[in-house]
Amino acid sequence: MVEVSAVEFEGLVSEALDTIPPDLTRLMKNVVVVVVDRAPEEGLLGLYTGVPLTERGDWYAGVLPDRIEIYREEHLAFCSDRDHLREEIAVTVVHEIAHHFGIDDRRLHELGW
Repeated sequence: MVEVSAVEFEGLVSEALDTIPPDLTRLMKNVVVVVVDRAPEEGLLGLYTGVPLTERGDWYAGVLPDRIEIYREEHLAFCSDRDHLREEIAVTVVHEIAHHFGIDDRRLHELGW
């Protein structure tokens, strides 16, 4: 277990987001990334909720943003030190952004994520 302040944790999430290539971030539409203290279930590090870009059609208008949640307490409990925390946050951010692009867990695992 590692301990960092909520502000520092949010900074690590921001750092992870900054590593996403601009060519990809330009394609992200109507999505928000938030840090949430507690996960809805034990062991869950992040969650994407919304309509992936690959499933949006002409009907997609006037909807609330998709939501990527990064769970602080689960990360802190899972990680052994700050380097591990930084790495795991980055993996979680990439994983959830992939869901926004319509990439499912099966494909992510095939790709090594």
